[in-house]
Amino acid sequence: MAVGRFLTITTSVDLVRIAPDRIVYISSDGNYSTIVQADGEMRMLSCQLGQVERTIAAQLGTDGNLFIRIGKSLIINRNYVYYINIPKQKLTLSDAATFSHTVVASKEALKQLKELLEKEANGL
Repeated sequence: MAVGRFLTITTSVDLVRIAPDRIVYISSDGNYSTIVQADGEMRMLSCQLGQVERTIAAQLGTDGNLFIRIGKSLIINRNYVYYINIPKQKLTLSDAATFSHTVVASKEALKQLKELLEKEANGL
């Protein structure tokens, strides 16, 4: 990732400018999205997750591959995937030192994520 590169998300009332590697995940609730940062801070924005996804693609280009959309309401930073439990529908995102966030996702979404990460780990 380019040094000093930022993701800038703007709405009619606010602007968030953040280094992509500080984002652990982005969740959505209807017309709102919440950015959860590595330092634990959360920032709610008045925009839908699809808008955030398009902003990531437009601003970060191939570096946007750092983020993966999981189901309808979650975008995760692939670098923080720590633990996946498909039957319990749990995904833990952590740096294994300072923070850990557990989120719920569909079994199908977690199965696809697990398969993707296994392929990457095996160099396929």
